[in-house]
Amino acid sequence: MHVHHPLPYIPNLPRPALAPFVRLVEPRIPFRLKKAVLETALNNAFKALLEDDEFYFMEDQRLGLEVRDLGIRITFTCADEKLVVCTGDEADAWIKGDAAEFLKLANRQQDPDTLFFQRKLLIEGDTELGLAVKNLLDSFDWSELPPLFQKGLGVVGKLA
Repeated sequence: MHVHHPLPYIPNLPRPALAPFVRLVEPRIPFRLKKAVLETALNNAFKALLEDDEFYFMEDQRLGLEVRDLGIRITFTCADEKLVVCTGDEADAWIKGDAAEFLKLANRQQDPDTLFFQRKLLIEGDTELGLAVKNLLDSFDWSELPPLFQKGLGVVGKLA
């Protein structure tokens, strides 16, 4: 069966480079908006784990995530069974890597142990906290994410 391409005269176009766009736009987004969007997304994505008190080890501790190639750094904690995005740049532990590696983790294209062993994702600071988060992410069934999250991860994964 021959599939007719709707625009056969247009060659395969390169994918847009997201990193320069994100680096330009992200710093201009007000913190309150980032906080509201991230907290809503994180608390919806990890609702079952939060209800089961799986993030107990993060109470009174801050975890930082740094997406190096996008220049994004966020810190968050857990309070009252909710993930809370914090102001400032101080964290007890940091997990650092490029966007593609975080997407491989979220899309289950590579397991966390491989990404950390190959040093594509790094833990700095309180390694016990970082390892607890890594183990929690490793045990998380990513297929239980709401469908919108799964679709969004798939789309971003194709662009990255």
